[in-house]
Amino acid sequence: MPLVLADLPAPVREAVAATRERVAALHAELPRNGLVVWTAGNVSERVPGLPADLPGLFVIKPSGVSYDDLTPESMVVCTLDGAKIEDGTPDSLSPSSDTAAHAYVYEHLDHVGGVVHTHSTYATAWAARGEEIPCVLTMMGDEFGGPIPVGPFAVIGDDSIGRGIVETLRGSRSRAVLMQNHGPFTIGSDARDAVKAAVMCEEVARTVHISRQLGEPLPIPPELVDSLFDRYQNVYGQSAATPADDQPQEA
Repeated sequence: MPLVLADLPAPVREAVAATRERVAALHAELPRNGLVVWTAGNVSERVPGLPADLPGLFVIKPSGVSYDDLTPESMVVCTLDGAKIEDGTPDSLSPSSDTAAHAYVYEHLDHVGGVVHTHSTYATAWAARGEEIPCVLTMMGDEFGGPIPVGPFAVIGDDSIGRGIVETLRGSRSRAVLMQNHGPFTIGSDARDAVKAAVMCEEVARTVHISRQLGEPLPIPPELVDSLFDRYQNVYGQSAATPADDQPQEA
């Protein structure tokens, strides 16, 4: 029997509602930043603060629905095996076709609170070549701690993509992976963090591509990449989380 959202305790329903609000709003950042076309691409977020006696839940975009038509109420709620619960949406409203991949990531990487998938042009072009994006920009050292790796080819339909994401990113500092012949997936502490990683992934993919048209980019020595990453992750920004934390790292 699937979980029934209306039967869950009030604090859980409130947490789900807040997560739906965030996920619905963050989808607007994908077209705004030129990361998607039509309905291709999705954002999900793990529902935080659930009691231990409940299975994990996450919220994800419904499949094939226009970004202009997304509302908090249309966001689909799933368990960590990718099964939709009785969340108040019509039975005909199915979760994203990438739900199995998102679910596998949440189930196997406890620190991940948000997942994003796009087919952004430049990052997907690197994925089509099966080539990692080399760390030749301070922005990459800051945000990803090194190159953006390539994950294995996998087809949609089961958790194969999720397995590839986890195998590639487990133990890596990168919050982005280019799934071969498919496109980028990014992870974060929450959905907003994962969206930021998706925006930054496309930006560095574009910049490094342009650089290679002019000549071979210069690599950054590994010890300086370590220093850049440590500074940005632990020193840069305000002492308390503010919108300024997401401004370009050179500001």
